[in-house]
Amino acid sequence: MKNNKSLGQHWLKNRTILDEIANLAAVEANEETICLEIGPGLGTLTSSLLKHFSKVVAVEYDSRLAENLPKSFPGKNLEIINADILKVDVSALIKSDNYVAVGNIPYYITSPIVNLLISSTPRPRRIVLLMQKEVAERITAKADKYSLIALAVQNQAEVELGPVVKAAEFTPPPKVDSQVLVLTPLDAPQVDPTVLELAKQGFSNPRKKLSANLANTQLGISKTSWEDLLRNCAINPDARAEDLGLWDWEELYRQVQKISTANEI
Repeated sequence: MKNNKSLGQHWLKNRTILDEIANLAAVEANEETICLEIGPGLGTLTSSLLKHFSKVVAVEYDSRLAENLPKSFPGKNLEIINADILKVDVSALIKSDNYVAVGNIPYYITSPIVNLLISSTPRPRRIVLLMQKEVAERITAKADKYSLIALAVQNQAEVELGPVVKAAEFTPPPKVDSQVLVLTPLDAPQVDPTVLELAKQGFSNPRKKLSANLANTQLGISKTSWEDLLRNCAINPDARAEDLGLWDWEELYRQVQKISTANEI
C-alpha cells in the first residue's frame, strides 16, 4: 500500500529490528499485559508484538490501514481503533494499569505523543518508541546538553537509548536515521512540576546566559541577583539553561521561593 507522506508514514520491514523492538517492550510484561501500539501501519511491528502479548490494541489514524489491518491477523486478539492517538483517552481505551505502549511514530508528533504517554493515568509500565535519532538523543541528554523536553521526560521516567535504525531500513527511506527510545515511567515525578515552569523561562532563549533569561521574567529579580542565586546553588553564574539538571533547577526554585517568602513578610 502506498504511504501517505502527509502522515509521515515510513514502513520498517526488517524483521530482526522489529523483533528487537517487541522484545524491549516485553521485558516487564506478563500474561495479562496489554500492548498499546501507536500507528501500526502495515502491521509489520504488530506481527512481532502479537508473539509476546495476549492482546494488542492498535490505534491507527489512516482509515485505509485501519480497515485492512485485521485481515492480516485472522484469529488474533487484535483490536484496531481508527483514531488520532492524541485525541484518545488512553485509560478508557485500555481499561487496565498493566499495559505497555509501543510505536514507530511520525517524527512531527513525537513530543506530543511522549508527553501524552508519560502523563497518562495510569501510565504504561514501559514505553518503547522508534523516533528520529536526534530527538531520542535530546530526550536522553545529560549535563551541558539538556533541553526542556529532556527535563520534562526525565522527571517522570527512566530513559534509555535502544538500537539505531538506519534510514535505508525504511520504505520509503526518511531523510534521517531513527533510534529506539525506551522509557520506564516512575511512580512519581522526581521534582515538583512547578520547578519546570522556572526551567521553561530559563530556556526562553537557549543561546543567552541563564541569568539574562530569568531577569526578563515577572519575578522581579535583577540579572545581578540571579547571578548571586546561581552562585548560592553552586552553579556557574555564566551557565546556560542546557547546563542545569533537574536537581539544579529544584535548588534554584527553592532559593527563589525563599526570596518570594521574605518579600511577603
